[in-house]
Amino acid sequence: MFEKIKELTKDTAIYGISTMVGRFFNFLLVPFYTNVFTTSEYGIAFLIYSYLAFLNIIYIYGMDAAFMKYSSTAANNDKADMFSTPYLMVTLTSIVFSSIIILFRDSLSSAMNIPGSYSYILSIIGIILILDTLTLIPFARLRLERKATKFAVIKTINIIVNLSSNLILILKFDFGIEAIFISNIIASGFSFIALLPEIMSKLNFSIKKQVAVKMLKFGLPYLPASFASMIVQLIDTPILDRLTNPATVGVYKANYKLGVFMMLFVSMFNYAWQPFFLNNAGEKNAKEIFSRVLTLFLIVSSFLWLILSLFIEDIATIQVWDGKTLIGHDYIGGLIIVPIILLGYVFYGLYTNFTAGIYIEEKTKYFPYVTGLGAIINIVVNFTLIPVYGIIGAALATLASYLCMAAGLYIVSQKFYRINYEYRKIITLILLLAVTIIALYYIQLNFGLILLHKIIIFAFFVAAIFLLRVINLTELRNTAEMIFSGKK
Repeated sequence: MFEKIKELTKDTAIYGISTMVGRFFNFLLVPFYTNVFTTSEYGIAFLIYSYLAFLNIIYIYGMDAAFMKYSSTAANNDKADMFSTPYLMVTLTSIVFSSIIILFRDSLSSAMNIPGSYSYILSIIGIILILDTLTLIPFARLRLERKATKFAVIKTINIIVNLSSNLILILKFDFGIEAIFISNIIASGFSFIALLPEIMSKLNFSIKKQVAVKMLKFGLPYLPASFASMIVQLIDTPILDRLTNPATVGVYKANYKLGVFMMLFVSMFNYAWQPFFLNNAGEKNAKEIFSRVLTLFLIVSSFLWLILSLFIEDIATIQVWDGKTLIGHDYIGGLIIVPIILLGYVFYGLYTNFTAGIYIEEKTKYFPYVTGLGAIINIVVNFTLIPVYGIIGAALATLASYLCMAAGLYIVSQKFYRINYEYRKIITLILLLAVTIIALYYIQLNFGLILLHKIIIFAFFVAAIFLLRVINLTELRNTAEMIFSGKK
């Protein structure tokens, strides 16, 4: 079993390298933005990007997934049609959609609650959406053909170009938040140019009706699930903007971004988990392996949550240059939401674990229902708690939606693919997390969190892990050997 879990650990590290590099470079913009833009400017930029994310779903309408589905099984002489048909379809529709955005940008900016002085940014968004859409299917093709290195290099350079363009436009040319979107165009343009050889090698400039119909039937049903997933991730931004103001949105999103450390861990695991459980589903002890993976994941993510929650203020107030901190001084007040966001990602990791049974038993039709439940809960909790608790209410909405999604998928997965998880350990860990977060907020709000408090909370958590036999020294040693020394 340890050998199988070791394979997953290796895959997680391999997938994680490019993911971590890209996300880290992207995260570097957070301290930069929060030290050069006001909270209102930052809030407006994120509000626009939240709408951009929703529009991305409309622009691709499941054609990237349809391409991967049918191209993977197509005969060699049909592969050109499987690429050209969806690619030309999204090219034409993207031009139409972006033309509408550019022509009606003033009306759209008003509907989106974007100040009129920033409506011109929607024209830039229209161009970004075209360029990004034109690279999605080529990127999917690289994944399908296992050209992982090329995929990772282009993605990484894209982010470096984006980062560099931001620095140049803002520091040298004194641009405002429009620099964020112009930099995105430059980076997206680079990716498109870099992928042109891949595009032209398969493009035959014809749309096959039969292929188009088949792909639309497969791809369009992805829209509801994709929208629900995006609602869970981003609907808090426009709701918070409507109920408060752009400055509050800016503070909230800047601190939300600090959840990147947990998100990276979950993303790395997710990249490796799907091929791992699909490849090992036929093993005699597959369910035992999957059960152990869930426990190990929760142990590691719990410790990561604890460390980040205790020391996030110390991390955020690190001086990066010339008296500037990792998060601008005007944004520090929002740090109170970070432990909640981190805990939300822990439950999203559990949700990811529970996908195994759904995929193995081919019950993916339940994903939209579970994600839809999370979306509804997110909206309801946002509207209920933001007027009372402000950004804490928005953070709790994220936690509530991920918790319910994890519970919902667990119920569905167990119905079709029952796994006897290590329930005593899992329940103990979740209760410990609950007790710890309550203690953390009680101390922080009533006394202020000092180093002594952090040491006590950390010592309590570690002692409880061993005293309650969630993990013992033998298991700890075996796990360490599995990961670091290559022993079984």
